[in-house]
Amino acid sequence: MRTNLVPRTAMRGQSQSSHDRLAKSLGYFSIALGVAELIAPDAVARAAGVRGLEPVVRAYGAREIATGVAILASHDATPWIWGRVAGDMADIATVATGLKQDNDKKENSVLALAALAAVTVVDVICASGLSAEKGGVKTAVADYTQRSGYPGGVRSARGAASDFEVPRDFRIPDPLRPYGEGSRGRSSA
Repeated sequence: MRTNLVPRTAMRGQSQSSHDRLAKSLGYFSIALGVAELIAPDAVARAAGVRGLEPVVRAYGAREIATGVAILASHDATPWIWGRVAGDMADIATVATGLKQDNDKKENSVLALAALAAVTVVDVICASGLSAEKGGVKTAVADYTQRSGYPGGVRSARGAASDFEVPRDFRIPDPLRPYGEGSRGRSSA
């Protein structure tokens, strides 16, 4: 009978932490947002107050879909969530250009920036939580200072082999022994 030594939360599709569930939700959100940006870049650009950047919005849609699929398909979504954070920074920079444009929809850019800031905060919280759970500094270092490697500890191992006799075929043959150790009458000086 084989026992499973991998914790249940580390198995594909079986993660149960709140950060894992949040990451999965962010994956679905990325796909939905990406589809909207690909299908209707004009409407998304107009809603964000960044007219004229429809090709950029469409490219961001492809990025969102790819990131969402990667989050959902990955065993460890941590790098993909950090990728979302980087994408959020690009989105914020792009929408911020709407504040400098001559348009009557600057209030849309302000609202879009507020929404992007909120989503970025959620992404950072999720990414930080996943990093702490799955390989951060606290979890990456194993502490073996209290382990000896002996089942009963070092004290029980001391003297355990005192009655051990080396088998004859393990011994150095007499002709190969240094002077003074052989049994052929060599001098010990």
